[in-house]
Parts: sequence; C-alpha cells; structure tokens
Amino acid sequence: MAGARELDEDALAERLGRLARALTGRPDIEVRLAGDDAKVERHRIVIPADAARRGTPADALTGQLDRLAARARFSDAAQIGRLASPAARALAQIVDDRLACARLAQDYPGTSAFLARHRLAEAQRLAARWPRLAWRDRFAWRVERALWDEAPAAHERSPSLDAALAAVTDLLAQARAARSTADSVRAALGLVERVRMLTAGNVNNMMFSADADDTPDTETIRREIDFDGDGAEAGPDASRPEAAESTDAASAADTPSDPEAEPSGEGAPGARVQAVSLQPVLSIPLTTAFDLVTDLTGQGDPTRWRKLRGAARAETAPLKARLERALKADEQSHWKREQERGELDRPALARLATSPGYRTPFRVRRVAPGRDAAVSLLIDRSGSMAGRKIELAQRCAAALADALVQLGFACEVLGYSSIEDPAMRAYHARRLADGQSLEGYNRFVERLDLQVYKRFDSDDLSGLARIECGHENPDGEALAWAAERLLARRAQRRILMVLSDGYPATGDGNPAILRTDLRARIAALGARGVELIGVGILDDAVETFYPTSRVVEQLQDLPGAAFDMLGQALLNRRNGGARPGRSAS
Repeated sequence: MAGARELDEDALAERLGRLARALTGRPDIEVRLAGDDAKVERHRIVIPADAARRGTPADALTGQLDRLAARARFSDAAQIGRLASPAARALAQIVDDRLACARLAQDYPGTSAFLARHRLAEAQRLAARWPRLAWRDRFAWRVERALWDEAPAAHERSPSLDAALAAVTDLLAQARAARSTADSVRAALGLVERVRMLTAGNVNNMMFSADADDTPDTETIRREIDFDGDGAEAGPDASRPEAAESTDAASAADTPSDPEAEPSGEGAPGARVQAVSLQPVLSIPLTTAFDLVTDLTGQGDPTRWRKLRGAARAETAPLKARLERALKADEQSHWKREQERGELDRPALARLATSPGYRTPFRVRRVAPGRDAAVSLLIDRSGSMAGRKIELAQRCAAALADALVQLGFACEVLGYSSIEDPAMRAYHARRLADGQSLEGYNRFVERLDLQVYKRFDSDDLSGLARIECGHENPDGEALAWAAERLLARRAQRRILMVLSDGYPATGDGNPAILRTDLRARIAALGARGVELIGVGILDDAVETFYPTSRVVEQLQDLPGAAFDMLGQALLNRRNGGARPGRSAS
C-alpha cells in the first residue's frame, strides 16, 4: 500500500508539475509533495504532502498550485524575505498572493474557480486548528478574508479581532490597491505598525456598544491582542483539552471554543459587539484628486539663483570644505589589499620582486557607504514660515544642495503646504448632500500643494530661487510623499531632513490625529531604513517626533546647524552607529 501511495503521489506531482510549467512559463520548474508548508523555491513549488494524503479534493489542490504558480511568476520573494518580522512577512505574502492571483486570472480565467475551491478547503482546515492558532495567525487570516472579500465565519470573530480589523480599514484599502511586491511590503508594514499602536493604546477613542453590561473594555481588548507572541488568544477556555483535540471542521465552525467568539442565540452569556467606532491613527484625506505636485526644477530666475548661491556659499564654505576633507580621508583609509586585480599596491612591490610565486600585489578601493547616499530636503512652507524664516530656509537649502551636488551625492529639494481649494470644497459639499458618512477622514477642503525645486536626476538648482510660503502644513502626508520619492532612488542609504517651525496643522483637520499620523509615518519609514532628521526653526516640536533632531534658537544659525547635522549623518557609516543627539543651537 505504501508503494502504491508513493506512486500515486509521484504521478500527482508530475501532473501538477506540467500545469505549473504552463502557468509560470518556466520549463525548469517542478512540483514536490513534501514537508508541512506550501512554498516556492528557486526551481521548485512545494505542496505539503499531507494535503494529498488527507484526501484534499483535486480541484482544491489545483487551486493551491495556481496560487503558488502565481507567486512564482509575479512575486518578488527577495523583497518579502528581507522583512525582519515574521508577522510582516506573512502579511506581505498574503497581500502579494492576492495581487499575483488576480494577474494570473487575467491570463488564465479558469484559475478563478480552482482558487475559490482552494480557499474553501483552507478555511475548513483552519477551522479545525482555530483554537490552537496564535492571535497574529488569526489576524492574518482575517486580513486575508477581507482582501478576498470573504465574510468571516462565526468562530473567526472576536472583539479583539473585530477591533483590529476596524482599526486597519484604510490600510486594507491600500493593500487592495497594491500593484507590486513593494506595495505589498508597504501595506504589510503599515498593518503591523497599526496593530502595535492599538496594543500600546495609541489609537484613540475606541468605543463599543453591546447588549450586555459586561462588554470587554478597550484595555481588556488591548491585553488580548498578542501580535508578537506565539500563544493563542487569552481566555479561560483557550487551553481546554477538548478544544485542543478538536479536529472536525464542521464541529469547530458550529461550536467555536474561542471564548471571545460572538455568542449565538438570545440570552447567551457575554457581550455581542454591534458596532465599533474608532478615531484613526493616520490622517486620511477625503480625496487626493485635487492634490497638486509642481516640478520647478530649472524654473528659477538664473540671476536670483546666482545671488542666493553666493550668499549660501559664503556662509557655509568652511563647513563644506571640512566635510569634504573628512569624506576623502574616510575613503582613502579603506582599501582591500592582497587582490589579484585592481590598482597596484606599492608596498607590495618588494614582495613581488623577491617572491616569484606572489600573485596578489593589487589593492581595490572600497566604496565608502557614506558616498552612496541619497538625500532629500523637505521644507515646511506653512504661513508661519513667512518672512525671515522662509528666507533663511531657502538659503539653507541652497547651501546644502549646492554642497551635495559638488560632493557627488544624489539630492532632492522639496516643499510642502496645504491650501483650501474651491473644487475640493464643492466635492465635500456634494458628499454631505448625498448623505455619505465622512467619519474617519481628516482633510476635507484643503488640497496638498507640493513643490519640487530640484529633482534627483538634475543638477540645475535654479528652482530653489522659487521657494516661498503657502498656508498650512500636514507634515505626515508630505513626509510620506517625500519618502516614497526617496525610496524609489537606488542608494545604500537614504537620508530625509525636514525643516519645520512647529506641529503639523491644517485648517480643517483634528490636530491630535495629525500628530499621531506624523508619529506613525516616521516609525514606519524608520522601519524601512529611511534616516530621518528634524530641524526645528525657533520651535522644539521636532523633538517630539524625530529620532534625530536639532532646534535652532537663532535664525542666523540655521544654515550652519543644518549643514552640521547633515554632515554628521553622512559621516555616520552605519545605520546602527552613533546618531547626533537632540540639541539646541
């Protein structure tokens, strides 16, 4: 019997292998039935052997193969594999699998039916294991359900899971809109960060209405959310032997052992969550259709730019010369010697002359990581920056950008503000007139006014002569915009410096949400490797948000202080090394 079973499995693997090669367009790929986890390796798709042995229907197995083939064809496994958090990797894979399956279905419409059958079988399998699943695995499945537009089963619901799903509604919309693996990774990191904020109590005003007096309060729910742990959700029945031994899917679905599950039937003990109202962490605009990005690269008056550059150079020339000497010394002190190719290493000439068999008299210059850095400068253009502040911020930007270009660094200079827009106000009025709920939004009638003064791909700095004030400053949204441009740039290090004179503000938004928004976006960007520096202009608000910051108390010190901070960052060779501290200048 064992031999016959092995023969059947080999035949099934060969049949699935032919299908995989057709779907992926790769003649080198094969299918193996082995192990416990479904995965895609370099030239192999692995389907758990148990999937075939436990009698999984053939169409469900085909659907599982379709999903893995889509992953092999359309996903970038390396990007997902670089994520340090197992939870983030799992969520990124879920988001990217949905995108990959949608692309595969466009080429092969027949895969949709098999994928649906696979998802039904997967739901039945997880139902049997639900009491033993860790909270983060339950949350991941609920996210997957939401992305595939599937309603959760009764046993999959609980106050903590429902609250977490409500808290990430906007991020799920972003995940559905993913168009690449990079988008999937960003969505996963956002989901992880949001849930961790929920556990830390940084999501405000979570309220539950229920039928019973013993409704779990928000503090209880936060305690039950164990995002980073491996244990199942806390509860008096979670470890019952009979719950752990349950293997029948239908029984698990009908009689959930999860103590948080929504009770069925009138008069059942416990609370039933009817609604969740949540103040968001991120500041979500009503629409981004009216936001405007203006590229002013090379659009400035040449005479005005030369005058601005002359004033900037006069002020920061010693700092630039000192930075250049430090960078050159740093580069010259790092060589890889004893190489078979490269530049001749003069100290090795004597050995070359005396040792006939000596073959490594060369050296190779190591590329200093500090030079392979992309730098973005983001300027707050709010109305409070008017006058001397914006004038010195402009001079500061000129000094930094001019020096960076001369030193061979990729750099970009950007500005941001928001302004009330008549068209957006009319759109807002129409939404209200239609009776649509605007709950959860935090920018209603103001559009973003974003300006590019110098792009990465241009050395023309004349656009900096057109820096001027706008109105309000939604820092979080602007920071995210600038960071996405920076992350699209190939570089070993990415540094983003923000010049600001206060807390984020808009004329129509909740200030508390604007602050949590900025805090959340800074944390998410830090996790993605962006080095953030905040320079406060006569205001210490930057110390509240940025991991590295400096407050300038005298306006005339701004260019020098910003140059000094950037110089320290460029000479800081490793992300984990010493960072410039928070100080006043």
